[in-house]
Amino acid sequence: MTQRDSRSVTVVNPWRRLRDLTDARIGLGRAGSSLPTDAQLAFQMDHARARDAVHMALDTELLMPELDARFPLALRLHSQAADRDEYLRRPDLGRRLAQASADELARLELAPSDVSVCVVDGLSARAIHAQVVPFLDAVLPAIERLGLSLAPVALVEQGRVAIGDPIGEALGARMSVVLIGERPGLSSPDSLGVYFTWAPQSGRRDSERNCISNIRPRGLSYANAAKLLAYLMREAQALGASGVALKDDSEVDSQLGDGREGNFLLPSQD
Repeated sequence: MTQRDSRSVTVVNPWRRLRDLTDARIGLGRAGSSLPTDAQLAFQMDHARARDAVHMALDTELLMPELDARFPLALRLHSQAADRDEYLRRPDLGRRLAQASADELARLELAPSDVSVCVVDGLSARAIHAQVVPFLDAVLPAIERLGLSLAPVALVEQGRVAIGDPIGEALGARMSVVLIGERPGLSSPDSLGVYFTWAPQSGRRDSERNCISNIRPRGLSYANAAKLLAYLMREAQALGASGVALKDDSEVDSQLGDGREGNFLLPSQD
């Protein structure tokens, strides 16, 4: 083999066929002692998409009509972070409502409700744009089947997970559901996260919440995420708590299992 030929050979990793089953960066191969050019360029593109997702502005004009069509009342609120730069530098401000938004909630005269839903940009507005509407279409019928009433939905700009606590408290809701854009990964810049809290009020700890993560077509499906959230709501009402006190013993379906019903991660009871 000539020197020129040796430099042009790309050694394909035999694990590469597993890439059909996952978005993880595996089986990239090598060219000499380095990554192949296509793998390096793909990494740079994925990194750019993740950065763009963090800085993307929430399109409230796109989302408000969708929320108006699904809830009796939709509110547009804002955290104390004035803009994206401040939001990224001051996470604490993203957890608190701007005074104008707090005053707007205080002026509402509403009967107590069961569920407060907050749609929050978080660290990926792209995830909100792509996943919120189909997830709502999956979960709202499940909430209705449980016989639970809905508070007005809140669309929150520059918000963190904990901002759902003062909103749910102000609306007199027994439960809070925060739909938020998750921190982008190199293979998942558009993952939606759901945080469920029983008896929302300012000062709740993260350990008092349950999280459902990676909701997207290439991750956890809308139907399975809605099923799990409905399970948490049902169990929280019986227990009177969420978070570490509320264990997920629900049954899940997985291609990794052996075909039997139940959670494949738990030991068999046979």
